[in-house]
Amino acid sequence: MIRVLVTDDEPLIRAGIRMILSSADGMEVVAEAANGREAVDIARSQRVDVALLDIQMPVMDGLTALAELRRSAPEVRVLILTTFGERQNVLRALGAGSAGFLLKDSAPAELMRAVRAAAAGEAYLSPGATRHVVDSLASGGTADRAERARRRLEKLTVRERDVLTLLGEGLSNADAGQRIHMSEATVKTYVSRILAKLECDNRVQAALLARDAGLGT
Repeated sequence: MIRVLVTDDEPLIRAGIRMILSSADGMEVVAEAANGREAVDIARSQRVDVALLDIQMPVMDGLTALAELRRSAPEVRVLILTTFGERQNVLRALGAGSAGFLLKDSAPAELMRAVRAAAAGEAYLSPGATRHVVDSLASGGTADRAERARRRLEKLTVRERDVLTLLGEGLSNADAGQRIHMSEATVKTYVSRILAKLECDNRVQAALLARDAGLGT
């Protein structure tokens, strides 16, 4: 059973998320919090597998709560609730060790997938949103940043670069496997190698690096 903490300062949003997750097999919403401070206190006092954190909240915002959880409850996997208008916050969240991000207008099935992926130790990207976010965050890059990215990619094999290119396009493991004729499990293995070699915490960081380096463009 995946134990979930839902954190949002809007009661209706919390209620909606609770209703969706309570209908899913193998999930249980064990607590709700109206701000980051409450979320951190709950995660410290009881077992939580996945915490959903809104970014904009009173008392303590989601990014501050994320940092606190990484220090005091690192076993809790954190998914950040966000909108397209919070681009830099998304980048900060991923850099701080978030398991991924979920758009507030996501479908119920996507919410369930995100929670399951986070609980399994995977970084979650919405395939439909990733390319939009990556393009937005990568826009305005400098030549120096592009050169640094290309140098970091020099340690990858040709096949690893192929897989990384598809990450930059926002493809899931299954879709990437179909594109380059690999099994989903094999793509997952390649992704793990890529993240380790590039010293990236998650797929979004790797995707941004691919875009900075000009892969797929």
